[in-house]
Amino acid sequence: MYKVFINEKKISLTKSPESTVKILPYEGAHTIEIAMDLIKNTSTQEINIYSTDIGALWQNFKSQFRIVEAAGGIVKNTEGKVLFIYRLNKWDLPKGKIEKGETYENAALREVEEETHLRHLVLGLPVMTTYHIYTEKNGDNVLKMTHWFQMEYTGNEQLIPQTEEGITDVQWLDEEDIYLKVLPNTFKNIHLVLNQSGVAEDK
Repeated sequence: MYKVFINEKKISLTKSPESTVKILPYEGAHTIEIAMDLIKNTSTQEINIYSTDIGALWQNFKSQFRIVEAAGGIVKNTEGKVLFIYRLNKWDLPKGKIEKGETYENAALREVEEETHLRHLVLGLPVMTTYHIYTEKNGDNVLKMTHWFQMEYTGNEQLIPQTEEGITDVQWLDEEDIYLKVLPNTFKNIHLVLNQSGVAEDK
């Protein structure tokens, strides 16, 4: 299964129909065009496109967009707190675009360092990849694929937000803060990452 978000609405790609607002059997590229139109121009919140050959469906889906890849981290300190950034009035996890020739792992470490000013991060295991679609000023539809990694931090450096990237705050948050502050004011993709990494489950 693939979950792709567009302005917090969702297109799910599955092998069989699911109980969602709108269900579409995959019948070629026009199915994806129909789904995009419904998501962008109607009140439909969720669409399920299904095909027994989900691998081919995913490849055809991706071919409709320009792909941008990014990487980021779910960073824990020695107290078990998790590192969050605050950008554009939303809590988020540090992440950013992968540079040419850069590995996912190196990009994730670099972006966390740049956005929070932390050094000496220890890279852990990959967590998952999230997907969201946005439209550029020229009208191009972009599928952004963000690769997430676990990380550990044992230092005591001062957190400094990368203000030139619109980040206004960086904080270590405990479980209570994550449920009270982050989950009510973050993106659905971040909910998925926090759930998959075992940091917080939606209640």
